[in-house]
Amino acid sequence: MSTTSDNILKLKLLQDTRRRPLRDLRISVMDRCNFRCPYCMPEDQYDRHFQFLHKDERLSFAEIVRLAKLFVERGVTKLRLTGGEPLLRRDLADLVGELSLIDGVEDIALTTNGVMLPQHAAALKAAGLDRVTVSLDSLDPDIFRLMSGGRGSPEQVVEGIEAALEAGLAPVKINAVIQRGVNDHTATDLVERFRGTGVVVRFIEFMDVGTLNGWDESQLVPSAELLERLARRWDLSPAEANYRGEVAQRYVFDDGAGEIGFISSVSQPFCGDCTRARLSSEGSIYTCLFASRGTDLRGPLRAGADDAELGAIIDTVWHKRADRYSELRSVAGAPEREKIQMYYIGG
Repeated sequence: MSTTSDNILKLKLLQDTRRRPLRDLRISVMDRCNFRCPYCMPEDQYDRHFQFLHKDERLSFAEIVRLAKLFVERGVTKLRLTGGEPLLRRDLADLVGELSLIDGVEDIALTTNGVMLPQHAAALKAAGLDRVTVSLDSLDPDIFRLMSGGRGSPEQVVEGIEAALEAGLAPVKINAVIQRGVNDHTATDLVERFRGTGVVVRFIEFMDVGTLNGWDESQLVPSAELLERLARRWDLSPAEANYRGEVAQRYVFDDGAGEIGFISSVSQPFCGDCTRARLSSEGSIYTCLFASRGTDLRGPLRAGADDAELGAIIDTVWHKRADRYSELRSVAGAPEREKIQMYYIGG
């Protein structure tokens, strides 16, 4: 197992073609979800008869831990468990516990829709989970169900948030995808509900992730526009990023009641500071949320490749990385391309 000083040295050495280091790994532990959000897993494409991965096709916990160690040896310090809905993966706290023992891991987070947190938050915290990010697009019950594919309720998600806070999984962050004419008029309600609670509400621009969400730029609400709306209600001031590569632009309430954030992949791309790799539930590495294809690690791993061979694959993939899809999205003449669906690799 590598030491922290070894990790720092390798972090300096392992860079992509744009000199971006590898610092964050997002691990999709489950391709299934108990929601059917239209911008991720629309019901008409993923009905109850849809064939998701078989259990044996997903990476086992032991395989995830082994690969995570290799990523940490190459500079990763932050791990995030995603899905699908990661809490559908049985005994997830066991995986968290194993990941927390890896020397060099400084932060383990989870992205979830929140409805199962009341059953799992305490065990996850005890196992070593540091914090959670919860998806909540609206507090309005009708709009919520429209954006969740008719699953769950905002009350259930709020209960999950409260359970996370009680367990000490702080700071809790909320991710709200904003679509014009759908839920943009309810953004103020989200801020009002969680202002002063320590929960950070972050607004995400509607993105063309995958190829099935019917993305239309007319539904985009640029972060600058939404910020202007919210600033009419509250006095807000910009805040410095917590670290290089932080995706959200932070704004604090002048009265000290916390902060909000904006993730602006469309209107203000942040490709230049992206330090994230994604490991899919079936064991492929992806170097961009908008990637067309990944590189298989499960095959070599199960064929008996040793750590040096697996590490060499990771090194090659990252050294060749040149992704900057969000910067090129609006360039005239940029070709359309197929993109991996978000639930395979997490958000």
